[in-house]
Amino acid sequence: MLYLKIIAIPCFVLLDNAVRAAMVHNDLDVCPEHLPYINFSESDHNESHCWGYESNCDKRYRYSDPICPGSETGGMQTRKDQIDMFFNQGDFGYIKHQREEISYICEPSSREDSSLECTNHLRFCRGHNIMINFTDIKNSNRSIRYHMDVLNFGQIGGKCKFHKEKLDTQCDHLSPLQSWSPELRFFSSINYYPGKCDIIITEPTVIMKIDATVNMYHHFCDFLNLYASQHVNASGTKMFSKNIHILIWETFDYESAFGETFQAFTVHPIWNLNTFKGKVVCFNNIILPLLSRMIYGLYYNTPLIEGCTHSGLFRAFSEHVLHRLNIYQEPKSNGKIKITFLSRNTKYRNVINENELLSILKNNTEYEVRKVVYSEEFLTFKEQLQITYNSDIFIGMHGAGLTHLLFLPKWAVLFELYNCEDIHCYKDLARLKGVKYMTWQDINKLSMHDKMHYLDQGAHAKFTNYSFDKNEFLALVEEAVVHVKKHKHSYSSKIHDEL
Repeated sequence: MLYLKIIAIPCFVLLDNAVRAAMVHNDLDVCPEHLPYINFSESDHNESHCWGYESNCDKRYRYSDPICPGSETGGMQTRKDQIDMFFNQGDFGYIKHQREEISYICEPSSREDSSLECTNHLRFCRGHNIMINFTDIKNSNRSIRYHMDVLNFGQIGGKCKFHKEKLDTQCDHLSPLQSWSPELRFFSSINYYPGKCDIIITEPTVIMKIDATVNMYHHFCDFLNLYASQHVNASGTKMFSKNIHILIWETFDYESAFGETFQAFTVHPIWNLNTFKGKVVCFNNIILPLLSRMIYGLYYNTPLIEGCTHSGLFRAFSEHVLHRLNIYQEPKSNGKIKITFLSRNTKYRNVINENELLSILKNNTEYEVRKVVYSEEFLTFKEQLQITYNSDIFIGMHGAGLTHLLFLPKWAVLFELYNCEDIHCYKDLARLKGVKYMTWQDINKLSMHDKMHYLDQGAHAKFTNYSFDKNEFLALVEEAVVHVKKHKHSYSSKIHDEL
């Protein structure tokens, strides 16, 4: 039986019943602004700082409040109802509801027993002393991704008082990326733990079912939900330890242009199902996090009330990732408005007169204009984030690259040049992050080129290229500049506190 000790192993090799491990140093390493909230979240008296989901959190002291300007209340009776709805849909109120839903599926009778707790519909679960049998993977030649039959009866379980009827009731969202019911429906009670386990993992292990890794919008839904799940799972300094393992629930080696983001969560290599094929593995602590395609989830299926912006959860996620990846604000130099134009290197949604539009902007001495192609062929993901975080105005056509809005500074403007008839996608994401959103309004002042037919259903706004009226473009940029000048106070120098 092999034990992987909690004292830190960035990698291990199973060879002749030996475990080769390297020691790592583990520290808190969080955004300095978050530290008071982390410390107070595990105390009994959150009198000055709380995230917003703690049972004793006074609204006056929570991390942030949504902003709901204007006279409309989004269909709610009062402004307070409107704010509360937004807070519950896309802010730390969502975390609060998840924490309140957690209940036992597998209940321990003693300290040494197993346990499994889940929220409703098995959207989030955490377990202690859980056995998973991966022997069938060794005997199968198939590749596994988004499969719902990875496990079978008796291949996942624990020594506990098992509430099977409750589990069966909660297995109602049976879909690969909506819940953990495809895996947990096979849960069973076992007589002994660890029993016949070949390996025991003592560090916490997060098992993830991830969305499309080639698309930033979809993959960052994974990362956002991973961060949110850390809040659901624990309080205080235990939340953000990087001495955790991450197991991707597929047999493919993890590859993504955005893979550097995992450095914000773990110091260890990413595992997949092949890591344990043919083995029976016991996990002392597992987390089954919130998933990207949940019904009414974050952020892919969020039913967001109109009229509100600024989610503290999304702001905290952005700050957490930026801090841990060492992305910083560059010192103020020339006082110019920094405009980043995201150029597409794809077949569709290109801007035909892109150079003309850029030339107009460069003629203004108040602007510092930069054209970028966000591709790993040209820039690492960290280099992309560094540019984004130092942009005042971020301009680009509808596409996954606009997910970079999550890492714009608070005073910035996202100018989605044209939304291609997908109105709410990046508008709502910008509202959650709390940055100003703009898009093209006058359809008569743009032209579509090379219209392609999508599945023989006629021309589609996403499958064509565009050119834009230069005067209208300039006017919209000037509107964005007004916002930046009004809300931007100063750049901070490169100061990165080490905790």
